[in-house]
Order: sequence, then C-alpha cells, then structure tokens
Amino acid sequence: MSSAVSIRPAQPSDYAAWRPLWDGYNAFYGRFGATALPEHITQTTWQRFHDAAEPMFCLVAQDDASGELLGLTHCVFHRSMTRIEPVCYLSDLFTREAARGRGVGRALIEAVYDAARAAKSSRVYWQTHETNAAGRQLYDKMAKHHGFIVYAQEL
Repeated sequence: MSSAVSIRPAQPSDYAAWRPLWDGYNAFYGRFGATALPEHITQTTWQRFHDAAEPMFCLVAQDDASGELLGLTHCVFHRSMTRIEPVCYLSDLFTREAARGRGVGRALIEAVYDAARAAKSSRVYWQTHETNAAGRQLYDKMAKHHGFIVYAQEL
C-alpha cells in the first residue's frame, strides 16, 4: 500500500464518508436498475450496524494519511444447521476505484476473519458475481471456492 491503511468498525460519525462507498457498491452490481435503493433501507441498515443487539457489523478501511474512507465490508453472523458455532456471511465488500490494487480488499477480508474468530465463528463465506474478475483474483487467494451456485427469488 502506498500509505498506511487502518481497518476499524464504522462509527455513527462515518455516515457521510460511508454513504458514497455504499452507493458505489450498489452501482457496481447494478442493484435496483435505474432506481436507487430506497432510502429507508439504507438508513435502517446503517442503524443496525450500530445496534449491539444486531448480528450485523460494518468495517471500514481508512487511509491513515488523509483520513479518507477507502473501502467497506458488511457482515452478519448467523446460525447454521451444520455447525454449533455461528458463521459469518461477508455480505458486501467494496473499495474506491482509486484504492484498488493497494491491498485494501485483502486487509478488509483479514479483518473480517479476525472479527469472526473473536466472535467464536467457525466459518466466513461470501459470494460474488461471476463477472467480478478482479475481485475473484483476490478471493481465490483468500478462501476456497466450493463450486456452489446461488439461487434467489424475490418475494
């Protein structure tokens, strides 16, 4: 990395810097087509990250020199039918385009691993789109792809 980057839990005061990253993540995956994610969903999600009763958390990558947020990851702990310990689903991972290739994504994933270990989780897993070639190059170094295909139905 060209300058040091720190990974830390998002704070309520980070909202203005987190929001462009969140919007960038949603745009990257083309979520919601031409419409934006409904504002009440974004606001509820942000509030959940700061509620100790929620199993969700948000980590951010911060450039130590500038203080700028360079990336985010959102995760949720949940139960499993095949394990006693909770598992950690890494739901979202995004870095600013200008920060890519600097190790920010790797640092965020490693911080998720650390948070999962601290929570006595026995597994971290995530999914990505098959066209995310750059992301997959990193993910193939950080975890094992088990070959599963995801199905989903909106209700």
